[in-house]
Amino acid sequence: MPRDSWQRQRTRCRSGHECRQLSLALILAWADAHYQRTGGWPGVYSGRVYTGPLGETWRKLDNALRYGLRGLPSGTSLAQLLTRYRGVRNCQQLRLLEEEQILQWAQAHHRRTGIWPKPNTGPVQEQPGEWWRNVDAALRQGRRGLPGNSSLAKLFAQRLGLRTRANPPRLTEAGILAWADAHWERTGSWPNRRSGLLVEAPGETWHALDTALQQGHRGLRGKSSLAQLLGEHRGIRTRARLPCLTLPQILRWALGNYHRQGNWPTARSGAVAEECGETWSGIDTALRKGLRGLPGGLSLAQLLEPTRGQRED
Repeated sequence: MPRDSWQRQRTRCRSGHECRQLSLALILAWADAHYQRTGGWPGVYSGRVYTGPLGETWRKLDNALRYGLRGLPSGTSLAQLLTRYRGVRNCQQLRLLEEEQILQWAQAHHRRTGIWPKPNTGPVQEQPGEWWRNVDAALRQGRRGLPGNSSLAKLFAQRLGLRTRANPPRLTEAGILAWADAHWERTGSWPNRRSGLLVEAPGETWHALDTALQQGHRGLRGKSSLAQLLGEHRGIRTRARLPCLTLPQILRWALGNYHRQGNWPTARSGAVAEECGETWSGIDTALRKGLRGLPGGLSLAQLLEPTRGQRED
């Protein structure tokens, strides 16, 4: 069949009448009217053309643009037409991205809002049509000219030095000890894993440091703890490193308490004045359970009973 005869058949409607000839300007005018009516640009699945003739659909227009029907040049599409003349984002022809460009958008966002963008932040105000979730996906998947295996968080951490939950900064035992010293100078007590936030390192918590010491995260060797680190390098008393006790030693402390207060200590007598960090309750527990080098099966009251009788006599 001759090409011109085939073309004439292709331009006939189902009713047998010649379809209306089209122009790019006419399609763009219909698209503008669609945007004004709906707030969005038409696509292939947008159905009928509201301001066009009866039976006209956006799919038919797209086919005419693709195959050069109804007086139109071939080799384009509805999406490409809107991208070229109306600047509409085309998922098949997205602009290439560069890390420097993304960083500039992020810094502008931070100057405007005071926070750094995340994938769920929404549209990129500095680049209409872009969304932070799409930029993050391109960084992760290596699309649109990016190398891949990255993300917004990783990019900000590597290029801007920002702290992120996924990429926290590395730690050293010397650095943790310096923070502990500062905590002691400020509060008069040594920190533990429940001491909360670090004033000296915004974003850090003593709980996170203790976990990193135990599990060997963030550059630490592991199999340690905050209490163990302070015990080894600052001589801080910890439950895991309590000194051994002897019965004569306990008796001397009890005798000192008797001379000072006029009565013998009990498990409820509080701190042992003769030994910093010791309590009579802890000593009673060690005596009963056989902890810290003691034989066990004995209480503080039972230990002091003979001595109490001798002194009172």
